[in-house]
Amino acid sequence: MKSTWQLNEKSTGVLKVTLNEAFWKETQEKALHKLAKNVQIDGFRKGSAPLAMVKKQIGEGAIFNEAIDMVANEAYQFGVNEHDLKPVAQASLDVSALTADSITLDFTIPVEPTVTLSDYQSVRVKKEAATVTDDELNQELETIQNRYAELVISDEPAALGDTVVIDFEGFKDEIPFEGGKGENFPLELGSNSFIEGFETQLVGAIKDQDLDVNVTFPEDYGVATLAGQPALFKVKVHEVKKRVLPEIDEEFIKDLAIEKVTNVEELKDYVLNDLTTKKEKAVEEQFEEELLNLVVEPSEVEIPDAMIEEETYHMFEDFKQRLEQQNYTLDLYMQLSGQDEPYLKEQIAVDAEKKIKLRLVLEAIAAEQNFEATDEQLDAEYDLISKNYGIDLEQVKQIIHKEVVLKEWRLKSAIDYLKENAQQ
Repeated sequence: MKSTWQLNEKSTGVLKVTLNEAFWKETQEKALHKLAKNVQIDGFRKGSAPLAMVKKQIGEGAIFNEAIDMVANEAYQFGVNEHDLKPVAQASLDVSALTADSITLDFTIPVEPTVTLSDYQSVRVKKEAATVTDDELNQELETIQNRYAELVISDEPAALGDTVVIDFEGFKDEIPFEGGKGENFPLELGSNSFIEGFETQLVGAIKDQDLDVNVTFPEDYGVATLAGQPALFKVKVHEVKKRVLPEIDEEFIKDLAIEKVTNVEELKDYVLNDLTTKKEKAVEEQFEEELLNLVVEPSEVEIPDAMIEEETYHMFEDFKQRLEQQNYTLDLYMQLSGQDEPYLKEQIAVDAEKKIKLRLVLEAIAAEQNFEATDEQLDAEYDLISKNYGIDLEQVKQIIHKEVVLKEWRLKSAIDYLKENAQQ
């Protein structure tokens, strides 16, 4: 055999493998013998007819096809090894030359992309301080109060933040439409639970009031007959409920039942520490995102379509599973969002390409910096996985191959390296 390799755009190339005459004829002979076992010719037992008669009956094309099937994998492996290729998806096969004396097989192969790294060592990013202001502290305390707030019936007009208990029925062209009716529905004004403009028209409403609420459905509304259309809702207000916040005192703190928090000052310290921890995490995530964007964006890599398609498939399946965990089906989500499956996959494909590029760039940095884990670091990674998922350590080592753990360790090490370097 002899082979050539031509790399084209998007890290996809053509591997041509030509078989020598003797080997190709030998393979055809084997193919003929194999096919002959199942050929029935009058006057002969099945599989016992002379090969010349079998060949005449089944035709040269069938022999060629069988011979190609027999030799394709061997030819593919020969070429991949000769050119040290690293395929990332299944190859497609074509035959560019075919006679009884010779054959050339063309394998179109997506291969591992080559990454041209940006000047990542010169990237500098300033990490913001994780400072909690007095306003943020007071706002969080008020949020805690809101969790324990009582809704008290009021004769005052409804304001944003109040809850109104309503009956409603929707009409389009004076005809009620399906799904547009509800009774004794508690609606918090300002929650944006209903169509835009609906809740604001209930501000100022009072108990036992009847109102006409005019709205226009959004263009991308899930029900095609209502999308972009005006509608009228007839609304009956049964009650207006005001939210009354509890006082932050020792009795309230006792109801919170927070360990080691017994007075107002201790509650403030507890909330401050919690907010600081959350803000530190948010600052770290923002810092990492900005840093990685500055490193990855200018780096150059041509990603094969096959890699993007595979990642898109996995991300789409993960998206469906997350919907199911929230008691949604994909069909229901598409109906509510007004999006179809091709559109969703198109959007996911964009994120899939970014995700792949990030991984490839980090792998290239790790390789360039020669990051290799020690036995102690590998054990620490296994131990972390065991604790995070609550699985016995030895079981984790059996389930997850060493190379998978090492690959993730290199990615994390590359990120840690970039973070440390960016703050110098």
